[in-house]
Amino acid sequence: MYYIQVIPHQLHFKKPAGTSRGTYVTRKVWYIHLTADEFPGRTGIGECAPLPQLSCDDLPDYPLILASLCAQTAATGKIDVEALRPYPSILFALETAFRHLQADSYALWDTPFGRGEAGIPINGLIWMGNYRQMLEQIETKMQAGFRCIKLKIGAIDFEQELALLRHIRAHFRAAEVELRVDANGAFDPADALEKLKRLSDFDLHSIEQPIRAGQCEEMARLTAETPLPIALDEELIGWHRVADKQRLLDTIRPQYIILKPSLHGGMSGGEEWIEEARKREIGWWITSALESNIGLNAIAQWCATFDNPLPQGLGTGALFTDNIAMPLEIRKDCLWYVNPNR
Repeated sequence: MYYIQVIPHQLHFKKPAGTSRGTYVTRKVWYIHLTADEFPGRTGIGECAPLPQLSCDDLPDYPLILASLCAQTAATGKIDVEALRPYPSILFALETAFRHLQADSYALWDTPFGRGEAGIPINGLIWMGNYRQMLEQIETKMQAGFRCIKLKIGAIDFEQELALLRHIRAHFRAAEVELRVDANGAFDPADALEKLKRLSDFDLHSIEQPIRAGQCEEMARLTAETPLPIALDEELIGWHRVADKQRLLDTIRPQYIILKPSLHGGMSGGEEWIEEARKREIGWWITSALESNIGLNAIAQWCATFDNPLPQGLGTGALFTDNIAMPLEIRKDCLWYVNPNR
């Protein structure tokens, strides 16, 4: 027999986290604790962390849906991936919990990362804020030794954002510091291409989601004409089945996709995205979505099973005052799992 307990939890940010959808001060998550008669003394833990106003499963009756799906899963003792496709945050949590239960360790897979032998390169994230706040963050990340910096743009004047990029390039060439920007859909399709041309002057690696999701024809036009590689993020939300994923990638033909298990189909759905992207020679990387350390660790452990040299987006776990303790450390520009068995 399998048993699942659902535990709601509210996380508190150390500093308000500014995004294109507003500023987060708290974060609601649900932890699922999985036990089974065949694994006495063990508990598998997973994290459900839908993002308000963004996740496809951010629903008013989410706690009821979660309880029902967990009860069904406990009754069968296995994950019904097809039934869970519309609820990626729940699917991800259950995948994590089952993996944790079986592994009996937070090192969910046997990899150099899970053994504490290698770190995962990550980008340093610059949160939205006024010019001075963002400049201070940039200085801190550069001093820490980050070789890839990602700026969230679209919140302040575009000329000021260009000035921030100019400041970085005055100190570091593209060969020294890779720059990514994330517009979170802030650009108007009418002038998006012109903005992309101006941004390309700074030797950027890529831009995430220049226009809001759901404008496939406009996005396809941009990816065809852009001087700057475009990565899809929010655009991938809600495309649950393989045929739908194939259609989206064939329509837009992005240069990159960015995978967040809580948003984009859990780990199994993410693997589908990766397979389809590889077939089309589309680049990809993995990132977290403001989960606590439970979710962040699971994403990092999963990420380490792939051979992807690009910097990943796995540095959000230290944002909360009341995070869950986990043997994760950021050293310079890499995330490390400090394996207690070494």
